[in-house]
Amino acid sequence: MRLSKPRLNPTTEADWDDEQRELVQVAERGGPNALNIYRTLAHHPKLLKRWGVFGAHILYKNSLPPRERELLILRTGWLCQSEYEWGQHVIIGRAAGVTDEDIGRIKDGPGAAGWSELDAALLCAADELHSDSMISDATWQALSGHYNNEQLIDLVFTVGQYHIVSMALNTLGVQLDEGVPGFDA
Repeated sequence: MRLSKPRLNPTTEADWDDEQRELVQVAERGGPNALNIYRTLAHHPKLLKRWGVFGAHILYKNSLPPRERELLILRTGWLCQSEYEWGQHVIIGRAAGVTDEDIGRIKDGPGAAGWSELDAALLCAADELHSDSMISDATWQALSGHYNNEQLIDLVFTVGQYHIVSMALNTLGVQLDEGVPGFDA
């Protein structure tokens, strides 16, 4: 973790008013335990409400196949050195078909041995958006051979969403939830 303790302590259920309770429950999709990210963002209910709609599109309604979405998210979390983002999406990624071999190679990037042409192009896109805020013509052409326009737009917004989330997690010092692996995963 970049910070060893939170700059903003996560809220607790005892702190929540009715609006915060509802927002956290919606963000958790009915799950029993509120994650630290949602408990921290509950400090700003209006932002949590609006961000939640966008975040839900990217995570649950994205037009990209789930494994490919998760490759983008994991690479972005790694590039931003957001251990919280990385750890949460190692779990989500595995459920979406990302293998342990993939997880190890994501850290090494698109040039690592073993990637398919498409997987390497996805990681290149994440790298280019991170470093230049733009996908190069060569990478765009490689991706355009596999994706329609809606998917290409979702790709850009997926990297952007997880870039901003990583910045928030790192800056606010959101700590790993119990049982979530860090960069050692």
